[in-house]
Amino acid sequence: MEAKKETSPPFFEQLKEYAETRIKLAKYQAIEGGTTFTANLIVDLVIIFSTVLAFLFASFTIALLLGQLLGHYWEGFGCVTILYIIFVLILKYNRQSMEKPIINALIQKILKNK
Repeated sequence: MEAKKETSPPFFEQLKEYAETRIKLAKYQAIEGGTTFTANLIVDLVIIFSTVLAFLFASFTIALLLGQLLGHYWEGFGCVTILYIIFVLILKYNRQSMEKPIINALIQKILKNK
């Protein structure tokens, strides 16, 4: 007697292949989403860091210029400090109107990566 090979019907083989393919696809999509998010985060951090440095050096330049014009460097730095205090107060009182667009932009950025 010949031993019969136990094979599953073609339907179950196709179902198994389909499940394996779906799992692979989910893995690849997760990898793509994670790497895209990480790359965007790194680029955003580099942009923020560069902007902060440019802002810092511009502040020193303005403070030194005003100090030279006013005769004392401390007066120039004081004027720049007062400008920043005014800027912070304006931001503080307009916080509510500024939060919503930022939240919407972040949500769009996160959903765009998916």
